[in-house]
Amino acid sequence: MSDKPIALASDHAGFDLKEELKSALSKAGLAVLDLGAESHDSVDYPDFADAMAGAIGEGKADRGILICGTGIGIGIAANRHSALRAALCHDSTTARLCRQHNNANVLVLGARVIGAEVAKDCLTAFLDTPYEGGRHERRVAKLSR
Repeated sequence: MSDKPIALASDHAGFDLKEELKSALSKAGLAVLDLGAESHDSVDYPDFADAMAGAIGEGKADRGILICGTGIGIGIAANRHSALRAALCHDSTTARLCRQHNNANVLVLGARVIGAEVAKDCLTAFLDTPYEGGRHERRVAKLSR
């Protein structure tokens, strides 16, 4: 894994889960680039997908985690950016496969639909799983066109 920080961002609905994952990452000795939100005050999730695209596009981070209420909105916003391959995951299997087969660089989570422990399992699988390449390379290359 890269020595760059893991970028982390959420809207207001994902704020508590973002803070919990930030703490878990720090306890694991990993650097975190917190892109917001800073509180429970209402904000717009596309702004945080934009911030993630900026951080990854500028090379400040190689991987990131985005969180909103369901993960759907922020995931849609994230995948509008060519620098991001964002995958909405609900369990460690989807988190592992998004890395192995899709070379996802952003894990998307829904704070209102999964619990903190499942989110931590997803985070671990996402960070620990390498991209397989090989037979997936052709397809993944098409995602960046």
